[in-house]
Amino acid sequence: QVQLVESGGGLVQAGGSLRLSCAASGRTFTNYNVGWFRQAPGKEREFVSFINWNGGRTEYSDSVKGRFTNSRDNAKNTVYLQMNSLKPEDTAVYSCAAGRTAKREGPYNYWGQGTQVTVSP
Repeated sequence: QVQLVESGGGLVQAGGSLRLSCAASGRTFTNYNVGWFRQAPGKEREFVSFINWNGGRTEYSDSVKGRFTNSRDNAKNTVYLQMNSLKPEDTAVYSCAAGRTAKREGPYNYWGQGTQVTVSP
């Protein structure tokens, strides 16, 4: 089992930045690729970013490419999502997920509970 806990969400003005963290415990984290997803009220969950087990491969949705950066520190069992130039449409609950899948959108075996990101105009 892998337990995932997100943190770092909050309220920020448009144009601001936040850094989300996804802390893992349990099985060896280096065995897993990690995806970030978000879900806004009334909308389906959407893929945001993917990072492979050693950080050598990252992928982003078109809506965040160039603004968000995905990274990981396996020594700390943590994945980070640096979000810059935030827009109101980035408002959502952000969740991380871990799995052995090489497909950026999953399927993933383990999910965190999510952290709220709210971007005001």
